Amino acid sequence: MTLSDTAVRTRGLRLLNMATALPIAYAGTLILLVCAYVFRPALLSPLLLLLIIRQAAPLGLAVIGQSLCMRILSIDLSFGGVAIGVSYILTSGYVPGSEAVLIGCALLFGAAVGLANAFFIVRLRASSVIVTLAMGLLLTGVVIAFSQFRAPGDAPALLKYIGQSRVSGVPLAPLLWLALLIPVAWFLRRSVLGHYIDAIGANPRAAHATGIPYGAIVVIVHVASSLFAVFSAFLLVGFVGMGSLDIGRDLALNSLAAVILGGVTFGSGRGGVLGPAVAAFMLTFLFNLLTSFGLGEPSKLMLQGAIIAVAAIAYSARTKT
Repeated sequence: MTLSDTAVRTRGLRLLNMATALPIAYAGTLILLVCAYVFRPALLSPLLLLLIIRQAAPLGLAVIGQSLCMRILSIDLSFGGVAIGVSYILTSGYVPGSEAVLIGCALLFGAAVGLANAFFIVRLRASSVIVTLAMGLLLTGVVIAFSQFRAPGDAPALLKYIGQSRVSGVPLAPLLWLALLIPVAWFLRRSVLGHYIDAIGANPRAAHATGIPYGAIVVIVHVASSLFAVFSAFLLVGFVGMGSLDIGRDLALNSLAAVILGGVTFGSGRGGVLGPAVAAFMLTFLFNLLTSFGLGEPSKLMLQGAIIAVAAIAYSARTKT
């Protein structure tokens, strides 16, 4: 074997190691695009691809919040409750005022939910899984109880405009997703708070011992997570054009799966924001591909469960390496 052959082999092994270190979402997206190219090429047309990216935007926003929580060894399963609550605030007619007032109330509602989650997690040391799951169920129950007295109405015109408009042929929703994703990525890399978040995720006790304000960081992250759930609900309500009791039903579990498939793991401080964003697109593209094959809701639910199981296995494998 010559020196040139050895160099080529070493370079090949290095590229292979880099490829295997990438989040699963990248390979999954590539496989889905190849499947679509072979079996459903119409899905790869620019028009449909833009529509799929538009559909992925609400999940992508929720994924940003979920990834922040997972970076500090926490989790947020209250997204569904937040989304249905926001939908009802915006469309029920119970809250008087202009569209700006309704949107402001929805943001305050999201911040309050995040503060409540953080209070139980930090002050009472309760499990984030139990706290946020209970919060989501509680909010859903309250909204369903109130909805018996008044059906949801139309969405605010501003949100319908955001959800249904285009800029130079590109839907506005994914542009807003990108406009929030890039600052968050920069903030996590460059800011002191971003370094605190990574330090807490890597070793909470060591972070606490060095004076990092653990409680304040958890509060900030959970409030931010709930606000991203509110933004996600804004887009969902804008897409539909009216309130619904089904809005955001799968948001929590899909965001959790996307974050794991996107390379963010509990406690390692590893993982950026691009991988989870790609995973959000991957899941949305997958559901559209299944629909094109004529698969019904039961099949989608089974596959959704399988994806979450794969994500959990991937997470377990990564934490062992």
